[in-house]
Amino acid sequence: MKKSYYKFVSLVFVFIFLLSIVVPLGEVLSFDDGFLAGYADVEIANENRRFGSFITTHLEEKETKVDGQKSKKNEVVFKLFGFIPIRRVSVTLCDQEEFYLGGVPIGLSICTDGAIVVSNDGNSPLTEGDIITHIDGQKFDSLDQIPSLLQNAAGEEIEVEYLHKNRPIRALVKADRESDDVKLGLWVKDDVSGVGTLTFVNKNTHKYGALGHPISDVNSGNVVPVSSGKILPCNLIGINKGRKNAPGELKCVFIANQKPKGNIVCNDKFGINGVLTDLNGLVDENLTAKVGGRLGVKLGKAKIVSSVSGITEEYDIEIIKANLQKSPNDKSIVFRVKDKRLLGLTGGIVQGMSGSPIVQDGKLIGAVTHVFLNDPTKGFGVYADFMMNN
Repeated sequence: MKKSYYKFVSLVFVFIFLLSIVVPLGEVLSFDDGFLAGYADVEIANENRRFGSFITTHLEEKETKVDGQKSKKNEVVFKLFGFIPIRRVSVTLCDQEEFYLGGVPIGLSICTDGAIVVSNDGNSPLTEGDIITHIDGQKFDSLDQIPSLLQNAAGEEIEVEYLHKNRPIRALVKADRESDDVKLGLWVKDDVSGVGTLTFVNKNTHKYGALGHPISDVNSGNVVPVSSGKILPCNLIGINKGRKNAPGELKCVFIANQKPKGNIVCNDKFGINGVLTDLNGLVDENLTAKVGGRLGVKLGKAKIVSSVSGITEEYDIEIIKANLQKSPNDKSIVFRVKDKRLLGLTGGIVQGMSGSPIVQDGKLIGAVTHVFLNDPTKGFGVYADFMMNN
């Protein structure tokens, strides 16, 4: 009886031991070459046992030779028991450059790379929010080119390429040739505007990142492709406070024909980016930070930067979850707003605050992206690592 008992206990301990290695190992495999890391991140990961009790991280410099030329690259080495290497991942040191912190609302005006369907006559396979990219195999740069493409297309049906829920689709659409103009029964537009929050600006290059999540069509979910765009000065005129199941919003205004503050060159799943030409009113030059990689993000105290009060301030939050994701997405961090001032102003996180910088231990680690609908005091954030790499 005793032997069976001890055997059972031994098997339980072995199972727990293997589990404590296998589960963190899956997280180790989630890191791809090129992610941002620094020496402080590695220390924090080890102090907080980010990968359990048996796997530690080490930042090492490796010398390589290409075509006779020596160069050095940095690697994070994951080690079992502190001395058995189980994975090496090349990294970019993230504590080299400084960034201005944003937190201010900005106006966004985008010319889309394609035509967004606003409505149809009911005879087309395209639906509201689909984005037309080619007509009869031809790409177009503006809506003015569409009539001539339709006129030149032969046959009663015209091939249309479009995006539906971010998937490219080809379809034949019946053309109306009874009038002088050829029509497809679709009403389209090629511009999008809105409001978001600036996250960071590189102190030297003035390249910026904002929003932390993509600008998408409300109806189709398509990520809006950018042909060109501009950042415009924006004024906060009021706040609708968030409540349970009723997300609030920042009420902002901007004028589309104002002199732009910068351009928009890309819109992807981690927000928009480009270069600012005028920082006045967008950044506080005394408010800067270096980047902290996702390896060093820890549970506990942090801050978000926002200008909802009329001036750029830091507000207390608590990080309650920091995901180690197998594939990058914009719900990396889960946090709760703890600051009574911010709760009094907004009720928590509201629409328009997406892009507000998240700072921990003086480093930029992420940006606000979403609010919990059933609890506006809780929100999601994306790692700065993902925004920087894009």
